Amino acid sequence: MERTKTALVTGAAQGIGRVIARLFVQRGWEVFGLDCDAENLASAASAEGFEPIVCDLADPEAVEKAAEGIVSLDLLVNNAAYSAQGDPRILPLAEWNRVLAVNLSAPFLLSRLLADKLTLKKGSIVNIASTRALMSEPFTEAYSASKGGLLSLTHALAMSLSPVRVNAISPGWIEHAHPGSLRQIDHDFHPSGRVGRAEDIAEMAWFLGNQQSGFITGQNFVVDGGVTKKMVYPE
Repeated sequence: MERTKTALVTGAAQGIGRVIARLFVQRGWEVFGLDCDAENLASAASAEGFEPIVCDLADPEAVEKAAEGIVSLDLLVNNAAYSAQGDPRILPLAEWNRVLAVNLSAPFLLSRLLADKLTLKKGSIVNIASTRALMSEPFTEAYSASKGGLLSLTHALAMSLSPVRVNAISPGWIEHAHPGSLRQIDHDFHPSGRVGRAEDIAEMAWFLGNQQSGFITGQNFVVDGGVTKKMVYPE
């Protein structure tokens, strides 16, 4: 199969990133999968058929080096994420900074480093944010702030990098590691009738990464089974 389009997916060693990489490979794209977990990345790359790039996204020099290896690009998927939970009164500043570096600064750096290549191919950027940008649980300040910033970065880049299209996906509850642990009550909580799967996010990334979505930019797509629209009262 001749692969005429190219995607770079960060956080490709597992979870949503791995499933996005798999889907694009299956549908005929050349895919580069980036992750800092060299062992799991190698295993995923072998199984899914993408080219691995080992990179710590918290290191700007490593990010720049990784971008230099991309010759041509149609789609950048900023999926990689790091989380640090803890009481905000005692959360180490180093943890806060690493969350922001991986979840927010790295997407900015990759977007600007690869912008010219994306422009040449009339390509697009898809940022994987989170419904935690819109609603929160206790002790998630760093993660929530990084994802909220990613949403703002999305519409700002859509203006600055035009005609490159830039959109975001905000997943809700996506179970990929332990689907057997889900209870019927977990599924029933969702107006859609089930907990989300990584494939749900991959299909949205596919839509946004192709020209059938050519009139869409600067937008955030909440893929959460309807939960953020559900009014919840105490029982």
